[in-house]
Amino acid sequence: MAQKLITMSQKELSRYDIIKQLLDGEINGTDASKQIGVTVRHVKRLKLKVDKLGAAGLIHGNRGQAGNRKMDDKIASEAKKYLKEKYYDFGPTFASEKLEENHKIKINKESIRHIMSGLGLWKIKPRKLSKKHYTWRARKDNPGEMQQFDGSYHVWFGEEESCLLLSVDDASGKITHAEFNNNEGVEAVFKFWLKYFEKHGFPLSIYLDKFSTYKINHKSAVDNKDMITQFERAMNQVGINPITAHSAQAKGRVERMFETLQDRLTKELRLAEIIVIDEANQFLKEYIPKFNAKFSVLPARKKNLHKRPNKQIQEKLPQIFSIQNT
Repeated sequence: MAQKLITMSQKELSRYDIIKQLLDGEINGTDASKQIGVTVRHVKRLKLKVDKLGAAGLIHGNRGQAGNRKMDDKIASEAKKYLKEKYYDFGPTFASEKLEENHKIKINKESIRHIMSGLGLWKIKPRKLSKKHYTWRARKDNPGEMQQFDGSYHVWFGEEESCLLLSVDDASGKITHAEFNNNEGVEAVFKFWLKYFEKHGFPLSIYLDKFSTYKINHKSAVDNKDMITQFERAMNQVGINPITAHSAQAKGRVERMFETLQDRLTKELRLAEIIVIDEANQFLKEYIPKFNAKFSVLPARKKNLHKRPNKQIQEKLPQIFSIQNT
């Protein structure tokens, strides 16, 4: 009668030799436990198995069987189909979310990463080296205490570049207002903030960069307080403090928000087949609340510090936020 062939790993062969010596009385249980690197109790269990089944007693019972976490072939096939057809430019995390949200296919992001890598849709990147360290600025305590504001030029939808104007609450990380426009000029920015004030009121301060819309960067303006932009003049009139950052890292919350949106929002707009600016702004009204629910944090204090403009100021807002010349 032909003997059954047993395939064993090097580790199992080594264990078998030690247990065989134990059975032959050449060593005791303590010696065997030290050599194998397990407890004496476990050595006794291995001894009983080898005595009863021979070398096969050291082979794990699940060998050759499908793992409990093995993905169903049908589910994997469906996932690959949607990844190739709809989510070919998505990252694994976002693709995993959309498969569950739109197709009820629940696969963790790491499995999606390996599937996408196999399909040539994702290149697994080596771990990044640590970059230059910047001191982390603590968040403000209250909503409305500071808004980080900026504009990002990007091909957000269609084939032409547009500008997304965005304000992010420093305390909560919430997007408080977002609007697409053709540029980051004075008129577009004034229109943005008039809509913001209508929704929220006046924040205490606005943190932004030194773009020419917000600050005169000529060296003569340093000592001359009368040399201010239309933006600074309007904000000063309503009592909002505009603070200009000296680096992109200083207003890192809004900068990182743009990175996330350039990855996620552009793909959502593509899936929604949006190619014109009015449709994109309409889409933002539904998209932003969902985005905030996923990415915002609880502020340290609940009290909202936005100030509601009185009736007199409210009536003058269109005049204040207009281009004025002396």
